[in-house]
Amino acid sequence: MQDWEFSTYHQPVLATAVLEGLQPKAGGLYLDATVGGGGHTALLLGSEPTCRVLAVDQDPMAIAAAQAFLAPFGDRVQFWQGNFADLPVAEPMFDGILADLGVSSAQLDRPERGFSFRFDAPLDMRMNPDNPLTAATVINHYSERELADIFYEYGEERFARRIARQIVARRPLRTTQELAQLVAHCLKASPRQRIHPATRVFQALRIYVNQELAALDQFLARSPQWLKPAGRIAVISFHSLEDRRVKQAWRANPLLEVVTRKPIVADAAEVSLNPRSRSAKLRIALRTFA
Repeated sequence: MQDWEFSTYHQPVLATAVLEGLQPKAGGLYLDATVGGGGHTALLLGSEPTCRVLAVDQDPMAIAAAQAFLAPFGDRVQFWQGNFADLPVAEPMFDGILADLGVSSAQLDRPERGFSFRFDAPLDMRMNPDNPLTAATVINHYSERELADIFYEYGEERFARRIARQIVARRPLRTTQELAQLVAHCLKASPRQRIHPATRVFQALRIYVNQELAALDQFLARSPQWLKPAGRIAVISFHSLEDRRVKQAWRANPLLEVVTRKPIVADAAEVSLNPRSRSAKLRIALRTFA
């Protein structure tokens, strides 16, 4: 785990907007619900010298990396490993909450995690290695209809049925590149296409394996109750399935007042420095006094 390159994995997306949105205050307690490499937590702790952060992640490697990176802040940061939807909070206690829903660069860049088709690696995609379900199990054992439904629902893939049919005909598939090449061949993508043709399939598998949308729905329902009155919550999403859920859940919650009418996105300067920020959308809401 110590071979994580902290310098490349803790670059926080939309850093200025996050600080302006959460407005860290002296003595405040904040929740980083997806600590990853620790970049946003470091940002919060560095902006206000007396605030504290509870840092959460379901990936034990992320927790270990963040503990090492954030060690200079001492006991101002505490850690909890688990899914952010399951955090045991019984009363309003946070002055601010942040959730960066993106997959960390560290997870994408470690071949053995199986998140990316840039490497020839086992089909895994588990954020929590204790999860018994892997992408390989889904690809090699689910029915054609089940696969098509997953690709369409979680990847918004128009050719879900065609891809599922080819997977069932060609399996077993054991590696990320086997799957990516099959999808590319199936779709006969143009070399000028902006994204790899397997991108949506990989997104869908990752979301399904980790039950990301179900966890997000639970988090969005519970987290407003964790905020103190006038506390703020910020969520960074990376695709429309997430952003839509955030927008709709907050509009329907009587405890929240939406601050951002439209999501905040990265400017050209940030995108040039951190391409990951290109698809990031930040929404912010305020806990009312109700």
